[in-house]
Amino acid sequence: MQHQLSRLIANVERVIKGKTAAVRRAVVCLIARGHLLIEDVPGVGKTTLASALARSIGCTFQRIQFTSDLLPSDLIGVSVYRPETQEFVFKEGPLFHQLVLADEINRTSPRTQSALLEAMNEGQISVDHHTFGLPRPFMVLATQNPREFHGTFPLPESQLDRFLMRISIGYPDPESEREILVASSSNGALGPVLSAEEVCRAQDAVERVRVDAALVGYILDIVAATRRSAAVELGASPRAAKALYRASQAAALVEGSDYVRPDHIKELAVPVLAHRLQLRGEAISDLDREESVLAAILEDVRVPL
Repeated sequence: MQHQLSRLIANVERVIKGKTAAVRRAVVCLIARGHLLIEDVPGVGKTTLASALARSIGCTFQRIQFTSDLLPSDLIGVSVYRPETQEFVFKEGPLFHQLVLADEINRTSPRTQSALLEAMNEGQISVDHHTFGLPRPFMVLATQNPREFHGTFPLPESQLDRFLMRISIGYPDPESEREILVASSSNGALGPVLSAEEVCRAQDAVERVRVDAALVGYILDIVAATRRSAAVELGASPRAAKALYRASQAAALVEGSDYVRPDHIKELAVPVLAHRLQLRGEAISDLDREESVLAAILEDVRVPL
């Protein structure tokens, strides 16, 4: 399994140069059955990362540009009346794909944002008293710009909590940026290195990765520390603890290990937990401050030997 996942990471890195950590975390999020929020400035490869990941696993992919006039039915679909049969027929919306890119998710209204909740949490959509299952694997990759707030609707805590991780890509180093400039290949040149079925098998394998009782206690200690911190008004929830547990299992599998180590937990605690914290005196999410507060909390929590 490690060989297959390493090929997947290497394939995505053909177009995402010099960002191994971001690509690896996206793959960890995928096999942990999670959803990914990519928060960064324009032009650093947020959309490219999502598209490259979709092409690399041979899954259906749909990019949705979120705007202020987008309606929930534009995402989930709508029932259309057919006069010839005198019945309503449901027309599936773009959410009925395996990987969905919600581009600039905070530019649409909370009503439309909330249309994603059931899909992200349950892997299904309910319309007109009918429930429709979504394909497997199913993953939402959302992007937003942390520096531009004009005309945006900040994601509520309930929405943020559905994202397993929040990551940023950042600017490339000089050598990687040189490669980007002269490279002739694009996302269109990428072919799948894993099938959808192999991804599902990897997701199933994550659940079999062992987590020692001491490390379960370590996760719980981290979560409890966020609730006690003087800088935090609303600490991490039990869902957040479960997310860190599952992400750590996925990180171990990517490395080819059948058990979780403390460094897996410590590495992923910030991308998994930071966006779930509500800091005191903070009206809107601040990526840098949230990550700094959580990093300080991690330093105070004893790591099991």
